[in-house]
Amino acid sequence: MAVPTFVDQVTLYVSAGRGGNGVASVHREKFKPLGGPDGGNGGPGGSIILRVDPDVTTLIDYHHKAKRQATHGGHGAGDHKNGGHGEDLVLPVPDGTVVTEGGEVIADLVGAGTEMVIAQGGRGGLGNAALASAKRKAPGFALLGEPGEERTIGLELKVVADIGLVGFPSAGKSSLIAAISRARPKIADYPFTTLVPNLGVVKAGDTVFTVADVPGLIEGASEGRGLGHDFLRHIERCAALLHVIDLATLEPGRNPVEDLDIMESELAKYGGLEDRPRLVALNKADLPDGRDMAEIVREEIAQRGWPVFAISAMSHEGLKELTFAMAALVTKARSERVVEQAERIIIRPTPKGSGEEFTITETGEGWRVRGVKPERWIKQTDFSNEEAVGFLADRLNRLGVETKLIELGAREGDPVLIGHPDNAVVFDFKPGLDAGGAEMLGRRGEDERFREERPAAGRRRAIDERMPERGETETRADVARRFDQESRFDEDWTDAQPEHSDGPVVYTIGDPGNEPEDGPENESGNEDDES
Repeated sequence: MAVPTFVDQVTLYVSAGRGGNGVASVHREKFKPLGGPDGGNGGPGGSIILRVDPDVTTLIDYHHKAKRQATHGGHGAGDHKNGGHGEDLVLPVPDGTVVTEGGEVIADLVGAGTEMVIAQGGRGGLGNAALASAKRKAPGFALLGEPGEERTIGLELKVVADIGLVGFPSAGKSSLIAAISRARPKIADYPFTTLVPNLGVVKAGDTVFTVADVPGLIEGASEGRGLGHDFLRHIERCAALLHVIDLATLEPGRNPVEDLDIMESELAKYGGLEDRPRLVALNKADLPDGRDMAEIVREEIAQRGWPVFAISAMSHEGLKELTFAMAALVTKARSERVVEQAERIIIRPTPKGSGEEFTITETGEGWRVRGVKPERWIKQTDFSNEEAVGFLADRLNRLGVETKLIELGAREGDPVLIGHPDNAVVFDFKPGLDAGGAEMLGRRGEDERFREERPAAGRRRAIDERMPERGETETRADVARRFDQESRFDEDWTDAQPEHSDGPVVYTIGDPGNEPEDGPENESGNEDDES
């Protein structure tokens, strides 16, 4: 299997680094009690950057290695030590690289040094020192680092050249670029010798410009014949086009004028090149009858307003006049071109909707909450820490999620899904968890608002406690059944008791109504009466 040496289209998977986690730590030092939180923040993950490098001419490196990963950020530490930053991964690409995603062009990288942040590294999580406030003076939790962006993009190279050579196979395009520059493309006496674009640097007087030689076109290329139109994208950026016409073709039924018409027809079907100036080079004029053929067709072609040159790539006849004509077109195009400075491009998600911070929709699975902030907060939360979950509840309440759910008719116990449908976090809706402005008290890592035990959890725990005392033939179901019976008996007994105030109930002997009276005062009063 042949190893490709020129690649102009690749699919690349990029994954930025994850942000480091924050840390929950308390300062400990002799003779300094209650040192306070001192957990540092996590470091941001490394980003992936595409940068135009003039020394790179192909995308072959990404053809062999299509997955690129940046480094992760470091975790925080105690004593206010922040995690290290993840190192950015810079990917050099050729000048003229077009970046696509999902078939849509998102960037066109032109100009040495132009950069594009294609995948942003995740932000580091905050440590408990940064989360401390008047409400939470010593947080027992920290935030997790956010994952870096992951994308699958397409890279397509469109060669940046000043003059593009087009023509039939074996018209002498490769011979021409080899004669006017130091490029050394493959040259042979059979069609489609050129399979990849070739670039050559040409100097005419004080003007230096580049010429691109692309594989030959044939009639029907727009329908996939030959090599098709795949390589025509490499001349989209050219300031002018040079038609190379074969004056000595051996194929029957062909002549220079018809060849020119076919080339123009194929260029028109490709589209986007109608405004480019044209030059026509009648090649192989040194062959027998070549000069006579050039004189016959010169006037007819010149009527179209295009300069015509009779040349020979082999003997270098007419090449000086041709290169100076090409230089004149390049100089004119450059004077009209606006010089753009290299820029750094950062791709940001496109805002959707009406600009609200979150949206809530009712689905068959429950109430789905979508938004940049809620989804980011979910990724930052350590759900093994109750205090962190309580902090998340406070943030969602301040954002207005709970109020909106109540307005839409959500009831306690309804499932609430936050995040993308493929990876959503599900909660049971329980309004009223906001701590308001009160100071959060309790053990580190716990939230008293979550201390309320659900009846089902309490029943399971009580059954587990009775399991060691069960009989040899009893199963867990028997223990559960006996526990339920005892619970119902206790409830019936409690409901049957008379309601009374605090304190013992005292009945006074001899009272006609035999009505109970509360408190020990009545006893002392009765003793006084008997005495």
